[in-house]
Amino acid sequence: MRLLGVGMCAAALLVGSVAAPAQADTGAPTSAGPGLQGLGWSVKATDKDSRFRGLAAVDRSTAWVAGSKGVVLRTVDGGRNWRDVSPPGAVAEGLELRDIEAFDARRAVALSIGEGEASRVLRTEDGGATWTEAFRNPDPRAFYDCLTFFDSRHGLAMSDPVDGKFRILATEDGGRNWRVLPDAGMPAALPGEAGFAASGQCLVSAGPRDVWLATGGGPTARVLHSADRGRTWRAADATVPAGDPARGVFALAFRDRTTGLAVGGDYRTGQASPQAAARSTDGGRGWRGAATPPPGYRSGATWYPYGRSTALAVGPTGTDVTTDAGRTWRALDTGSFDTVDCAPDGGCWAAGEKGRVARLERH
Repeated sequence: MRLLGVGMCAAALLVGSVAAPAQADTGAPTSAGPGLQGLGWSVKATDKDSRFRGLAAVDRSTAWVAGSKGVVLRTVDGGRNWRDVSPPGAVAEGLELRDIEAFDARRAVALSIGEGEASRVLRTEDGGATWTEAFRNPDPRAFYDCLTFFDSRHGLAMSDPVDGKFRILATEDGGRNWRVLPDAGMPAALPGEAGFAASGQCLVSAGPRDVWLATGGGPTARVLHSADRGRTWRAADATVPAGDPARGVFALAFRDRTTGLAVGGDYRTGQASPQAAARSTDGGRGWRGAATPPPGYRSGATWYPYGRSTALAVGPTGTDVTTDAGRTWRALDTGSFDTVDCAPDGGCWAAGEKGRVARLERH
């Protein structure tokens, strides 16, 4: 979204009360509070000052982060060491990398955002030793926000509306080649409606064909769903407040093709964000607000793989956890993060401002 643009653009263990504040980036664990039985964020030093809004959790040992100034880092030892695998061209141009999807420790696809040619897709097959530019946006009206993959071959990227409709980019060969999909099956965008490039989670998928797109900035926040890999879409109103360019749904997380979470609010510092979370049990056709939502704006969300009703949400003012599939949320940590992701083996990672990256650990 242009507003965020370049400047902003198991389950039994996760119960408890408000946590103590996160510690500085010393590598020491943050306190999760006694009710969490020792689970909490362990901050991993990266020696970078980039803001990492792109995050891909491969497993407990392996994760990728992408952020401002064209920086990409990768760890294969649980965050003890980070290798700078930044694409040289992205660093030279200071690209804003806001999303990264990784298939393993060697293969990853990253998205840079911005108007026109600033929106690009980069890919690596050798752990970041070399990168190939797979797509450079030729349309000055387009502004790409997020990407997602159904599997190692099929993926989509989304742009803010062009000619009144969200634009969808598709690949069928792991990100090597991309094409713009026809927009006949895309509903018209609302006035002022766009996506938020805040966490790489404004476009998410579950299973081989289902994908969801989050919006804000318009009179109503919406979630658009496609069951055919982006060819046709259906829009549904979300309960997260909108009506302002800074408000809406910032992130989605779907456990499967029916059960999903939406988080967001108003990203401006000091602004209230009531009803900052919603849940769906019918694939995104209907949304209900959380009975006890997070206390403020949240930009990222993910399901915890060891509990079917457990999920995490993060934002600049903290991390919250739900153990009842989004009905109620409670504080886990007060440290700042922009995005969060859990791997199938239970490896959960979070990333954000000033090079801040952490892994969820028991201490």
